[in-house]
Amino acid sequence: MVGVNELFLFVLVVEARSFNKAAEIAGISTPALSKKISKLEKDLCVQLLYRTTRRLSLTEAGETLYQHAKNINQQVNEAVGAVSNFSEKISGEIKLSVPTISGELLLAEIVAEFCHQHPEISVDIRLENEFADLVKEGLDLAIRTGDLEDSTLIAKPLIVSHWIVCCSPSYIEKFGRPEHIEDLLTHNCLAYTGQAKGSHDWRFEKDSVEKNIRISGNFATNNAQALRKAALAGYGIAYVPRCSVYEDLQVGKLVSILADYKPRALGVYAVYSYTRHLPAKIRLLIEHIKQGYEGKAEYF
Repeated sequence: MVGVNELFLFVLVVEARSFNKAAEIAGISTPALSKKISKLEKDLCVQLLYRTTRRLSLTEAGETLYQHAKNINQQVNEAVGAVSNFSEKISGEIKLSVPTISGELLLAEIVAEFCHQHPEISVDIRLENEFADLVKEGLDLAIRTGDLEDSTLIAKPLIVSHWIVCCSPSYIEKFGRPEHIEDLLTHNCLAYTGQAKGSHDWRFEKDSVEKNIRISGNFATNNAQALRKAALAGYGIAYVPRCSVYEDLQVGKLVSILADYKPRALGVYAVYSYTRHLPAKIRLLIEHIKQGYEGKAEYF
């Protein structure tokens, strides 16, 4: 009979695209992993993978099995995590990597509250926009926004971050209010370079059609707070996550523009490495962060 562990490992091999990498993540030797996949093929009486010295590819049967089994990693982790708190002591250190925007605005307070609720847990937060290698750098958890390229990581959705185009009232008084995205070509647009791509290519949607505009300006930065201050001072137009300027919008220091266009929206995820048993302290922190974000949903 095929066991959950064999399916677990099969999915890991497919997503890692390498027996060596999958074996490293799973904590077993490459020959042992290969033997388990061969046994799975034997038990199912089908070939699942084409193996060459350079690459792996799925057979038709392998593709079918993968589509049915690919969520098993997360399901098993959640099932085990749901009962682990009954027997596991909640203590120890958690190393966490978070984006600078939400880290400075919201997450610092949310995580500090978690530490207060669980005094035997300490959390070490790194604020960075680059996606660190969790395994190599010894990180337990990362909060990340946007597309995740490494499919061997587990990503739990937390919230959706909506972006906004804004500027100060003084900028509008001096240079006018853009009504169409093409109008941005004649304005000083402030570029946020603290993202993987798209700092100068602003993406919108109107009437279910995607529209892009290549902006230009005399100020660019990888720090959201620096961008916010430049916009507040009336130096240009910014395209930023709404959470970074929410309070300024509420008091009128910044105003939203181009209301007929829908800016980008990106998923925010809690990301962690494959593990057979997600520690209860990590599971609890993820849930606490999710609830914290949901409690501030209007910011997003």
